[in-house]
Amino acid sequence: MSETSAPQAGTPHPVRQGRCTLVGAGPGDPELLTLKAVKAIEAASLLLVDDLVNDAVLAHASSSARIVHVGKRGGCKSTPQAFIEKLMLQAVHEGENVVRLKGGDPFIFGRGGEEVEHLRAAGVEVEVVNGITAGLAGLTSLGAPLTHRDRAHGVVFITGHAKPGDAGTDWRQLAATARDARLTLVIYMGVSSSQHISHELLHGLPSATPVAVIENASLPQQRHALTTLGALPLCLAETGLSSPSVIVVGDVVQGIAAWETDYPLGRLVATS
Repeated sequence: MSETSAPQAGTPHPVRQGRCTLVGAGPGDPELLTLKAVKAIEAASLLLVDDLVNDAVLAHASSSARIVHVGKRGGCKSTPQAFIEKLMLQAVHEGENVVRLKGGDPFIFGRGGEEVEHLRAAGVEVEVVNGITAGLAGLTSLGAPLTHRDRAHGVVFITGHAKPGDAGTDWRQLAATARDARLTLVIYMGVSSSQHISHELLHGLPSATPVAVIENASLPQQRHALTTLGALPLCLAETGLSSPSVIVVGDVVQGIAAWETDYPLGRLVATS
């Protein structure tokens, strides 16, 4: 039987490679976590947590886990993306079981794609656990679907906040496509640009097109308003709805119980 030679003095110990999982924490309600997300959180030795993650989600973390908040929210002081990616990579190389915990879904406006590309380029395999996105949970909480055989044949998730230096969305073209293909538009991060967005969409969609705005979707402090595309800026000004909100544009909004068949242009339904 052959003998295994002992390590020679001065030989460095092999570095234990950690792992990284991008986990979607859902829109806010901790009961909307998936079982797979809970298991990943429980197993983490390090959690890098986004600003929109409900603190109640962290109850699933191990008592020995380190929790680092790396908040990112539009208009507020944020942790630079490059720093977050560097921190993730460093922790994995130190043998940590890293969970990058994100509000909603990592691959729907969560910069998950950027982080996966960065880690894979460094030779790190990444697992992604999907979460329920706010655009789905928000409208569902009001009792309406995103698609409907009689009202919407598809749905578009789109950001209202363009990357610096990017020309952004051609809203006029999108409006024409949404009208012709009967699509629901779900706009993230669009409150601050709502006046421009509604003005451009009106070049292809009727001013009476139903709109729902949902703030803090799925949370106890959720508020919403129902209006029309033509009255959207006025609605936001009068109700004070702000980020984080999703704006849903399309005939599916008529499925909300509070909506009236002869809904007058610009009339606002009280927020709740």
